[in-house]
Amino acid sequence: MTGVPASAEGGQGRPAPGGKLGAAAVNQASIWNIANILTMMRLVLVPAFVMLLLQDGGYDPAWRAWAWAAFAVAMITDVFDGHLARTYNLVTDFGKIADPIADKAIMAAGLISLSALGDLPWWVTGVILFRELGITLMRFWVIRHGVIPASRGGKMKTLAQGIAVGMYVLALTGPLATLRFWVMGIAVLLTVLTGLDYVRQAIVLRRQGLTAERAGAERTS
Repeated sequence: MTGVPASAEGGQGRPAPGGKLGAAAVNQASIWNIANILTMMRLVLVPAFVMLLLQDGGYDPAWRAWAWAAFAVAMITDVFDGHLARTYNLVTDFGKIADPIADKAIMAAGLISLSALGDLPWWVTGVILFRELGITLMRFWVIRHGVIPASRGGKMKTLAQGIAVGMYVLALTGPLATLRFWVMGIAVLLTVLTGLDYVRQAIVLRRQGLTAERAGAERTS
């Protein structure tokens, strides 16, 4: 997550003390750093993942295995680019914009493709995408009052979604196919619960911000 603020599911870290890599990273917070390159690679993987998943009608186990590999690489780079950006101070404006787009693009591509193939109910895709879009818009709604800190539940939600979508991408049968149903159920439950918690935090944060603004206005009047 290159440069995702703490409000996203964080924040700028300190450069690693000593070490040539840390010093070099601090001196060049350009767009062409390793964290941003990983983010760009994840963006490129989105159409590649969709094409692999939909090859031969979307039901060839071999192609779906390749699609799973692309999805897994995208999920792994999401972890590493954020770690690198925070550790070596590689946070950039490009990263702040591109990283959340890449995160949501790969997940949305997986959900929509799986629903189009009939493997995943559309209501599951709708619930997850509605939650992600709604929380993003809500952050902008309260941003002048402060940021909503990332929660452990939000991170668990992201992990559960990634595992569940990955399992649905693979052509699983038998007990594993049953297991992925329950993993997706957990992911949907965490999606809803963490979404409601973010709404609660946003309302509290906005009320506190408005109260502080009124108090400031009364002091200056």
